[in-house]
Amino acid sequence: MARIAICNPSIEPGDAVSHDMLGMEEVLSAQEHEVCLFSQYTAISAPFIEPFERLSLFLKNPEDLLIYHYATGWEDGLRLMKGLHCRKAVKYHNVTPPEFFMGVNEDYVGVCRAGRRQLADMARTDAGLFMPCSEFSLQDLLAAGVSREKCHVVPPFHKIDRLREVEADVNLLERHNDGEIRVLMVGRLAPNKNHGALIESFLAYSRTYNPRSLLFIVGGEDPKLKAYTENLVRSVREKRLEEQVVFTGKVSDAALKAYYLLAHVFVITSQHEGFCVPLVEAMSMKIPVVAYGSTAVPQTLGRAGLVWEECDPQLIAASIHRIVQDETLRTTLGELGYARYIEMFTNEKIGQAFMKALGTLL
Repeated sequence: MARIAICNPSIEPGDAVSHDMLGMEEVLSAQEHEVCLFSQYTAISAPFIEPFERLSLFLKNPEDLLIYHYATGWEDGLRLMKGLHCRKAVKYHNVTPPEFFMGVNEDYVGVCRAGRRQLADMARTDAGLFMPCSEFSLQDLLAAGVSREKCHVVPPFHKIDRLREVEADVNLLERHNDGEIRVLMVGRLAPNKNHGALIESFLAYSRTYNPRSLLFIVGGEDPKLKAYTENLVRSVREKRLEEQVVFTGKVSDAALKAYYLLAHVFVITSQHEGFCVPLVEAMSMKIPVVAYGSTAVPQTLGRAGLVWEECDPQLIAASIHRIVQDETLRTTLGELGYARYIEMFTNEKIGQAFMKALGTLL
């Protein structure tokens, strides 16, 4: 059995990259490999998570394996990839273009710019395997100079199994059960998520079709992106939607389950996604989806939603109305989404794709 290190700058609850790392650890440990996760910062306590500084002591032999999770610029990680003498693999989650953060936070601009720049350096390392999380992310790797033969698309592991089993927050279910139409978006509050267009679309739906409607925006608020969050709150106030738009912040699994159960429609207007796990969560819950078809969104969603090539608030509002009014369409989209989840995105299926990819190294 192999000794395997999995690393990323941070490991945090509710973070998609962290969930992917934890999923890898579970699958590899079940195969009786010796697995340890390494990071510079962690908010999760587990015996298999160690400080980044100890990684080079863990990987002692050329037969050992490093799996590097690439989602942002990280000089220490790149230095590690160049310096270690062992087998190496890269899980590529994509890097958000820095332009989204200009005028919001210069730290984010810097790490995203570094992430884009370092991709070419990463392509020149001796990594024997690259695992983009989507076909969209694959194109980034090919453009950076990674050979197609080294690439295997592997979607990210997730916590949907736990989400499906957890009891939903009963208080939330009871509080929002009086006949209003409920629209949901899940994703951290960040400029690339394009919440402004989501709010404009909801305004068009509320004013044109149904004033008895709510928009739940579920996602953590980053203090470094305070300017972005404040702008969204100001927009809601100016549009007089304070009673209809709910910013939940980061929520528990029980609350997240409740919001999915409450939702009539999941809407996403994001301008950049390397994969988009919340789409898979919605599909697993049979929630119909309306989406702006940017970046990896169409590939993740497939035929399980209404996907538009333009981010037109009136078009998105009309789509929400159609789904709400047409029970057959609503049921069909929900069933298509669930079938796609079962076929492609369960942790079991992702585990099979992951181990098949690793078969080129182990």
